[in-house]
Amino acid sequence: MPLPHNPRVTPAAPHPVLIAPSLLAADFTRLAEEVAAIEAAGADWLHLDIMDGHFVPNISFGPAIVKALRPLTRMPFDVHLMIAPVDPYLAAFAEAGADLISFHPEAGPHLHRSLQTIKGLGKKAGVVLNPGTPVESIAPVLDLVDLILVMTVNPGFGGQSFLESQLPKIAALRRLIDASGRDIRLQIDGGVTAKTAPLCLGAGADVLVAGTAVFGAPDRAAAIRAIRGDQGA
Repeated sequence: MPLPHNPRVTPAAPHPVLIAPSLLAADFTRLAEEVAAIEAAGADWLHLDIMDGHFVPNISFGPAIVKALRPLTRMPFDVHLMIAPVDPYLAAFAEAGADLISFHPEAGPHLHRSLQTIKGLGKKAGVVLNPGTPVESIAPVLDLVDLILVMTVNPGFGGQSFLESQLPKIAALRRLIDASGRDIRLQIDGGVTAKTAPLCLGAGADVLVAGTAVFGAPDRAAAIRAIRGDQGA
């Protein structure tokens, strides 16, 4: 199953730009309404941040919320696991309705095996690089990767400022992906707004995660268009 894309914009990278609003910034007393609203506003994926209070200093939600939301939208579920150990929970999130499961190399002893497990569950697999995680850490496993997520903040909390120091890493990953010849999405998460999005896209990203910039906007459709870079936003 190929990852879906939006044909409206062509960035520097070979794929059209996708916007994946992060549920972490939604009103948790109205989750069903919030998901419906961003889908109607033009969001491409729903980004679900799973945090355990151990791997990152915050706790969010688990597979039960993912499962409850799955029947409510046609948007692909982009599940970002910030939990350790990660391996015991991969099947639960796959069964709950994740379309793509991403995790951090630091969250388990065997990056390659964890990726194989996700693929064996019939899901797309992603690897997440923290600001301090080098590009070289994932080069040996590119044959199993469908998405690379670059954190442009330290993971754990929404609303942080974008780290421009990560732009060279994004550009290096774009070169690595292009040289591999593989169909791999390059995603950015952390401080993404209409102002920082062009920096990410210019460096080669093609999927942007935005939390506060979408859910906190009075006009979410306009916010999504502005982040994507649509003309007339």
